Amino acid sequence: MIPAARWMVLALFLSAAQALAADNAEVQLCLQHLKPGEREKAEKALGSLEELPLYRVQLQVDPTGREVKGRVEVEVTARKRTISELFLRVTPNAQGRKVTLSEAKVAGQAVAIERPEPTLIRVPVNPPVESGGRVKLEVSLQASVPRAKENVGSLLGALGASGPPGDYGAFSAAPDFLSLVGIVPMLPPLHADGTPWAGPSGIGDLALYEPSNVVATVTVPSGWKVHATGVALGEVPEKTEGVRFSFAASLVRDFPVFVSQGYQSATRTVGGVTVESFFSARDAKVGQRVLQYTASALETFEPKLGALPYKHFRVVEAPLSDGAGGMEFQGLITVGTSLYRGAADPNSIFEGSGLGMFKDMLQQMQSIGVTMPGGEDPLQNIAKTIERTLEFTVAHEVGHQYFAGLVGTDPIKEPVADEALTQYSALLYYEWAHSQADAEALRQEALVAAYQMYRMMGGVDGPAQRPTEEFGSSMEYGAIVYGKAPNFYHFARKQVGDTAFFKGLRSYVDTYRYKWACLDCFRKELAKASPGSGSSLERLQSRWWKGTHGDEDLGAFDFNSLMGGSMGDMKLDAETQKMMEEMLKGMTGGE
Repeated sequence: MIPAARWMVLALFLSAAQALAADNAEVQLCLQHLKPGEREKAEKALGSLEELPLYRVQLQVDPTGREVKGRVEVEVTARKRTISELFLRVTPNAQGRKVTLSEAKVAGQAVAIERPEPTLIRVPVNPPVESGGRVKLEVSLQASVPRAKENVGSLLGALGASGPPGDYGAFSAAPDFLSLVGIVPMLPPLHADGTPWAGPSGIGDLALYEPSNVVATVTVPSGWKVHATGVALGEVPEKTEGVRFSFAASLVRDFPVFVSQGYQSATRTVGGVTVESFFSARDAKVGQRVLQYTASALETFEPKLGALPYKHFRVVEAPLSDGAGGMEFQGLITVGTSLYRGAADPNSIFEGSGLGMFKDMLQQMQSIGVTMPGGEDPLQNIAKTIERTLEFTVAHEVGHQYFAGLVGTDPIKEPVADEALTQYSALLYYEWAHSQADAEALRQEALVAAYQMYRMMGGVDGPAQRPTEEFGSSMEYGAIVYGKAPNFYHFARKQVGDTAFFKGLRSYVDTYRYKWACLDCFRKELAKASPGSGSSLERLQSRWWKGTHGDEDLGAFDFNSLMGGSMGDMKLDAETQKMMEEMLKGMTGGE
């Protein structure tokens, strides 16, 4: 017979062992998401993956009512500091409360929820959890999903980036698709003083978090499908006629959820990675090409930048708006419906856009035999431009798997750190997959012309190195962060040469894999690869990121260049070019 005190000790031990075993089993499910050998690589940077934040997510989605309810638990280990409070970021609440959290519990005890910011909640942890301890926070959630904006299937309607601040359709509901980005509240990174990193400003990306483990179930009505990052664990019919989808993911900095009806899929395997493309049935042909571009980007990037960690990679068509062509998450990207529709039917870009006169002019040019470089007529040239934009967008979003997926940076206060390098990495993809000449033509089209057009429409040059909240519009943000700033990498490469540049780029990825990098970290790795160039690289970065030399360095807008650089022996006369520029201003809201 064991004395009562010993029974108590044994009971506590068994209870702790049971909880540890349950946690360990869940983490093992999450680790199925990773390629062989990736756990060892990650633990060199992060320590034991079993000590990463572990999220348990249970959601029920009503697409017809545009409602979501559920419960989220997160277990956190006190690794570097005592935990006396916990924060959760709820990004959909940036423009009005759409997600309500309630019934919070810490270690099983009810606690009050504080809301210091619209997208942030705080709960006290009392008593505090000392280093090495673990604490669990539970919350219930109820969400109302706003309707998606109209006309997102139109390329010009979706890409006209002059609307008010928002989330680009990240949290919205269309008749056959719900984008639930941010539905899972997550622990924001903390500054050295324990305060959370800033939340979304309505321009640029929404958030980025510490690498985490996630196990999730999402229940939807029969006939609907769920798409999320991670390894799919199966679909189980529910007694209520719904279907429960389960996922497990590891080393992810976010956990997006999407729900679709009537979508089709296509799959390829490249380098041990299962690549899945999900798309609306009407966009099946383009969905197949998006799969091809995604697989090509993975095949192209991995030998140059290092292997990505996941065995599964998904690309999902989504009704994005307000200038977003795609969005990135670890192991999953979305591409805007507008690009699918524009690639399927280039003539559709003129529908409802007020550009009927532009279309008529192109048709007249076609009728008199005007050709573009390569012999295409003007409308064929537009079709090629849209297809090139589609491939470039996919490459950009896959590039984000490295920046800021593997190499973390602050997307709100320092957006230029990942966006500019990702934009340049998409050009590198084009160079590696096509040719250097093709990549340079695309740099002129996607970077230089984007900045020039913004200036032509009355936009003012400004520094790229600033928080998203300091940009006046998505158009300004796009022109300066995506258009001007990536040219730093172009000219840095010219300065140090290819050998040093690519050595520094790979060193940057390897050094900061799963960590947080700073604004100057890439430049410092590049300087190590090119001894003696540190000061000149610092001046170059300052010129492109802190200065306002865009007009001097990139030149003025030229509509003829935008149309392909030449139209046979024919150029637009000054009066026609001015008319076209005025039409573009009217289309995009420029003055």
